[in-house]
Amino acid sequence: MGYEFFIARRHLGGKRRTGFISVISFLSLAGVTVGVAALLTVISVMNGFQDELRSKILGVTAHVIILRQQNEPIADYPAVIGVIRANPEVVNCSPFIYTKSMISVGRRVDGVVLRGIDPELETGVTEVSRNIVAGDFDFAPRPGALPPLVLGIELADRLRAHLGDTVTVASPQAATATPLGLVPKARQFRLTGIFDAGMYEYNSTLAYIGLSQAQDFLDLGRAVTGIEVKVRDLYQAPRVGRDLVRSLGAPYRANDWMQLNWNLFSALKLEKTVMFLILVLVIMVAAFNIISSLIMIVIEKTREIGILKSMGATSRSVMRIFMLEGLIIGAGGTLMGLAMGYALCRLLARYQFISLPADVYFINKLPVQMQAQDFVLISLSAVAITFLATIYPAWKAFRMEPVEAIRYE
Repeated sequence: MGYEFFIARRHLGGKRRTGFISVISFLSLAGVTVGVAALLTVISVMNGFQDELRSKILGVTAHVIILRQQNEPIADYPAVIGVIRANPEVVNCSPFIYTKSMISVGRRVDGVVLRGIDPELETGVTEVSRNIVAGDFDFAPRPGALPPLVLGIELADRLRAHLGDTVTVASPQAATATPLGLVPKARQFRLTGIFDAGMYEYNSTLAYIGLSQAQDFLDLGRAVTGIEVKVRDLYQAPRVGRDLVRSLGAPYRANDWMQLNWNLFSALKLEKTVMFLILVLVIMVAAFNIISSLIMIVIEKTREIGILKSMGATSRSVMRIFMLEGLIIGAGGTLMGLAMGYALCRLLARYQFISLPADVYFINKLPVQMQAQDFVLISLSAVAITFLATIYPAWKAFRMEPVEAIRYE
């Protein structure tokens, strides 16, 4: 194959009578380069977005949540925790209370998802305590002081609340019957901490109080809403949840993080696949340019093909020459595209110069995560497409008869 490669390289690098062919070859190379770079960048951004989103969700949400049917309170939750901890796949668990309430600071009022937690146990299940940006995550009651409360940074900003402010929470779950109807129970808290979970949805809706304060506020006695569970392998959460439900029996049920966010991650997966197919079309456009370029090279080199065949070159050797020309363009464009895409991904990851509206995209920066398998898949796809583009022009050269090729020369 030595002389075939030499001739193919000379065809691409040598001077031609028709400069238009060189332009098409250059455009083919540029098309493959841009297509591969764009494909690699977009796929890496989608990977980063999915990974970042999963990280943010699991920073606030447990891997598995154990609840009763109809969300009835769990009165004997210490016994339930004992059964859960007996599972070898469980790392830690924590009881919690969940309710929707109204929150106000002065005249500013907003809706809030109020969660009552045990801070020591919660630290072993979620990352909320590590997301504190102001104040602390301590819910221990202080003599003569209002019970502590922690807010998301976006919610605190909307309420214009600062550390030490008095916050009023009203819950319809513990409403009091009066002659005028049901009156939501209200209680005052002191803002002692502000957290930033990295997701607008959590930062703008969540508030945390101590488990005992939530039980007293909602008149639950010693009961809780459910049990949060952290497992060893987060991707085995559905199976572990089913095992826990079998161990606990009726009327318990399990939700896992994959089930709760299935629509979101399915949409991301579909979007990644669609973007891959759309950007592959860019490479296919470049492949059509390769076909045009090689066909014109075959026409231009008709006399040379005839001479090669008359000197003893086989039709297969001539076919290899034009296949190699297309592969040189495809492989060169792929390598340049990989380098360009890698450099662009590194710049995006390091400088994060593209900002996103957090209330639309959940996160405020464009994340990037490069994966080796994506490099391999994109490279193979690009080279395969460009190789297929060489078959027809090479076949035309293969069928050319030497006498016909040099008859009019």
